[in-house]
Amino acid sequence: MEVCHLYISPGHNFVGHHDREPDVHSAIEVPMIECVAGRGIRGDRYFDFKEDYKGQITFLSAEVFDELCLALSVCDCSPAATRRNVVTRGVDLNDLIGQDFEVQEIRFRGVQECAPCYWMERAIAPGAKEFLKGRGGLRARILSDGELRSASTLSS
Repeated sequence: MEVCHLYISPGHNFVGHHDREPDVHSAIEVPMIECVAGRGIRGDRYFDFKEDYKGQITFLSAEVFDELCLALSVCDCSPAATRRNVVTRGVDLNDLIGQDFEVQEIRFRGVQECAPCYWMERAIAPGAKEFLKGRGGLRARILSDGELRSASTLSS
């Protein structure tokens, strides 16, 4: 599995914002994230969110994002708009649901699909929520501590 992009955000834009405007906390691309077992990503909005939270880290397929942009004729959108933490290439994330897996010597447990919500229509484009159904990414628990780095950082 290639790690293409890593994102964190200090706050929630959409959680708890039903029937009101989203906040404006950017998803910030970073070269490295610190994964803390059972707690989440240090500096991210979901760090210590809830005990045993199933979305301590989220993954998105770069291939799916590319297909989404092509299908909806979106050319000026970053994967950051999906608010997922790790954008990967070369793996079907749905195959990791219910599985333990390792990335860069950090262990994770795939818990469930990171289902798209209605906010995707606004963050990306109309039709995004429907397009991403069944392939919106992966929610996972962090099982071991470590630093996850993007491919561009590893090749430097």
